[in-house]
Parts: sequence; C-alpha cells; structure tokens
Amino acid sequence: MHLPDNEYIIQTNNNNYTQGQMHNIKLNFDKILHTIKSLGVNDFDETGNVKRVGPKPKFSDLEVISLNITAEYMSIDSENLLFKKLLSCHRDDFANLIDRTQYNRRKKYLFDFTDKIRKVLAEKFIEFENYFVIDSMPLEICRISREKRVKICKEAYETSPDKGYCASQNMWFYGYKLHGVSSLNGVFYSIDLTKASVHDNEILSDVKTQLTDSVLLGDKGYVGKEIQLDLFHTASIKLHTPMRANQKEFKAYPFVFRKSRKRLETLFSQLCDQFMIRRNYAKTFEGFRTRILSKITSVTIIQYINYFLLNRSIGNLKHAIV
Repeated sequence: MHLPDNEYIIQTNNNNYTQGQMHNIKLNFDKILHTIKSLGVNDFDETGNVKRVGPKPKFSDLEVISLNITAEYMSIDSENLLFKKLLSCHRDDFANLIDRTQYNRRKKYLFDFTDKIRKVLAEKFIEFENYFVIDSMPLEICRISREKRVKICKEAYETSPDKGYCASQNMWFYGYKLHGVSSLNGVFYSIDLTKASVHDNEILSDVKTQLTDSVLLGDKGYVGKEIQLDLFHTASIKLHTPMRANQKEFKAYPFVFRKSRKRLETLFSQLCDQFMIRRNYAKTFEGFRTRILSKITSVTIIQYINYFLLNRSIGNLKHAIV
C-alpha cells in the first residue's frame, strides 16, 4: 500500500522512536526499577538497599539488580560491554554508578534477593494455577574435549561441573543441567541447577516440597510408577508422562498435554536466543549461577510488564517495554 509522503515520514519516525526506546539503557532501567519497587518486597528499605547495619550505598541494591536485569533483557551479557556503553552513552544518567568490579561483587551478593524478586513476580501469575510443566536443558561450560584441563567452576567438588547425556539432543556435554517447572502460560515457578550427570527424576524430590494438589506434565525422562505413586501420596501431585512404546497397556499421550509441554520448550529456546543462556563468561560457580538466575529473572519481569502493565502477550520478550 502506498502512503502519502507525510504519513510515511510519521510512520518512519515512530518506528525509529520505538527502536531508540528499545536500545536506550536508561529508559529500560527506569521501567524495570519502577516495576520492582512496586512489588513491595520487604527486604529493601526506603533507599532501595537491603536492610543491614552500616553505611548505605549511593548506588542502591535495587539499582544493581535492575541494571543487571536490564542488561540481560537487552542481550548485553558482557559486563565489559555494558560498562563501555554506560560510560560512553549514559555518563550523566547514572550519577552514582559504581565500577565494574563492585557491580560484579554486589550482583553475586544479591543472589538470594534477586531470586526472591523472581518468586514474587511468578506468584502474580500462578496464584490459581494447578497445571505445571517440568523439563531440563543442558548448560555447557566448555567443549567436552577440554573437560580434563578446564578450571572453570571447579573451586569445590560439590558444585563442580561434570559430564552428562542429553537424550533430546542426542549428545554428551560437560557442565550443568537447568531444571525448570513452569506454568502452562510459560512462567517459571521454580528452577534448580545440578551437575550434568544428575538424572531428571532426582529433581522430583524437591518438586514435591514446592507443589501440592497439582498436575505435573513431563517427558519420558520422568517415567516411573514408583515416582508417580510417591508424588501422589506425599503431595497429591499427578505426574503425567508419555508412555514408552514397549510398556504394557500403552496409551498415546494426549495432544493437549504435548501442546502444553511445548510452551516450556519455547521458553528454553527464548533463553538460548535472546538471553544467550548457553554463553558462559563466568569463572566461578557463584558467578555462573548468578548469570543463570539473572537471565531467568529478566524473562519473568518482562513477562510481568507485558501482561500486567502493557496488556499484551507475555511471550513478546523482544518488544519494547517503554
């Protein structure tokens, strides 16, 4: 359709303005900071800092968390690149900005508080939900050929990476597994990080302490009558998985369950695409788990802004939020 010149100019200017908003760190930061403050998380005082004895940082803890989430939303997963952008384009917008070393240290210190914010956001979506999806995805630390000589995340045996097998991708990998339980609309309810060798079934012992009176949809990795009975008797959780072809009394997995499970697979794909969850710059496990949580919290807060503030689909993670 041909547009008159003046209408074309207006439309082009609007598009350029929207693109400018999407790439403006300060505008996105302000929106995310305001949203977090509106949640009323009681761990923070009126200055936005965690309640503790001692002097209050001028660049508050909430600002550190918001800047971290903003960077992940904008696909800036390198702290070096983030601070170059801040110092070159937003020098006057962040008057009390700390240096990169302090930012990295405080980001890790605020891990538990960031997770609490994620949980508060998730609760807004799943207050009346009783259907959930469970799945896992591999997170490589490095190529498996380098596993013997790499030192990343090996500061303690309990948290060090190891070798595991991913059946869905038919590959061996070296690193960790991300386990996620989400609602049917694609909001993470709970997450867990384990060694790569941990079987998917083992994570269900944690799930039964988090859910009750629910239906849980999983893939063939969660098949097992004993597991299903244990979940039902201890937490009234009904676990539905596809049956293996050689099982007695085989029944096809309902289409509605297959469709529902794909929502979590889509969410994992978005984490790999926009949030680059498989790209690792961390050198320690503490840094690694902080990066993973930051990306998932960023997903959840954008979903919250989309649904509750902008009245649009929660899956529009790449759209402008201001």
